[in-house]
Amino acid sequence: MHWRKSIGTRIGTEPSAATTRPGQTGGALPRRTLLTGAAALAGGTVLAPTVSTATPRHDPAEAAGVPLWRLAADRGLAFGTAASTRLFEDEAYSRLVDEQAAVLFTEDDLLWYKLKPTPQAPLDFSYADALFARAAEQRQLVVAAHLVWDEGFGDGWAEDDLWGLTRRQARTLLHGTADAMVERYRGRVAGWIAANEVTDPEGDRGFRTDVPWYQTIGRSYVREVFERARDRDPGATLVLNEFGFETVNEYGDQPRDRQLATLQVIDTLLAQGTPVDALGVQAHLLAEDFAERFDPRAYRRFLSEVADRGLEVLVTELDVLDDGLPPDVSTRDRAVADVYARYLDATLDHHAVKAVLTFGLSDRHTWLEEDYPREDGAARRPLPWDEDLRPKPALRSLRRGLRAARRRRPLWTAGRR
Repeated sequence: MHWRKSIGTRIGTEPSAATTRPGQTGGALPRRTLLTGAAALAGGTVLAPTVSTATPRHDPAEAAGVPLWRLAADRGLAFGTAASTRLFEDEAYSRLVDEQAAVLFTEDDLLWYKLKPTPQAPLDFSYADALFARAAEQRQLVVAAHLVWDEGFGDGWAEDDLWGLTRRQARTLLHGTADAMVERYRGRVAGWIAANEVTDPEGDRGFRTDVPWYQTIGRSYVREVFERARDRDPGATLVLNEFGFETVNEYGDQPRDRQLATLQVIDTLLAQGTPVDALGVQAHLLAEDFAERFDPRAYRRFLSEVADRGLEVLVTELDVLDDGLPPDVSTRDRAVADVYARYLDATLDHHAVKAVLTFGLSDRHTWLEEDYPREDGAARRPLPWDEDLRPKPALRSLRRGLRAARRRRPLWTAGRR
């Protein structure tokens, strides 16, 4: 995840609503609210970004209704989306996911507020089991997240439950939980997000220091989680996942600083023989002035720097934050579609990119609306389908980006054909 500076308390912020187990009825919990607490992004009136006025070409694949996963597969890419058992009750949306996605990214079913809701709780795999079962029925691959992250605990965890651990206690807790996850699903996972958001330009040689695992264990926790996952699931792609590579954000953070910090961490891990297979690029894109802020050439150079180190690249959480755009729906939708088009044109031109995963398919279920509502009250529109599951201009950009991508050798060959 992303926009870390705007996030409040990471532990002890789960809302009072009860989590619904697979097969039960009840209210679905907003993902980011229960993980981190809602926080408003920095506001202010800004101008909408420049939108391309080029006349769109006829897209026969779109007219024929070719699913996104097949368009991607024709180019050696894997297409998928985030998925959660809490959305299974929405049958229409679940059908859309079944139709369009060849890969499911586990949105929250392996996060600790479900997996281990309190320090004393035994591991509860019922949510993830249900998601894996559905993926198997649909012949979808799974990218499982996360083996280590500093968020996702819910209100059953107090600050001292993590920050107050001894090194031995912390290693037992972290690696014992991660090992159990990998052992349960080994052979059934295309990729593990082994480490999520562990880099920082202001950290210790690129490593974040403001997390409990660093404070209790030290930098070695990152290396260890990769090594232990490889030992237990040797066929899975192991991923370092991070955000903030694309544009200067609303806080003035430079993307190159994040890129360099991440490359430094990768270099350290590889020098230690750590089995890092891929970099996950979250790609939570900021619509405000994207055309001016995003440098496609510099971005492709960064992707080449990653590839030169022997890593693949996965786009793992693609969506568009529409702050800075006017509330008018048609204007906003065109601008968001332009962001998708510009980003995919730059990114999919690189041979190292092997997957595109969106963070949801429909505005009906987006963490951005749940946790970062617009100040003007207009519903957010970050994804390819609207909340009524109608296609939007962003879907056209996504289709065309996949069709125009250069062919490459696929990373994963199992699953749908």
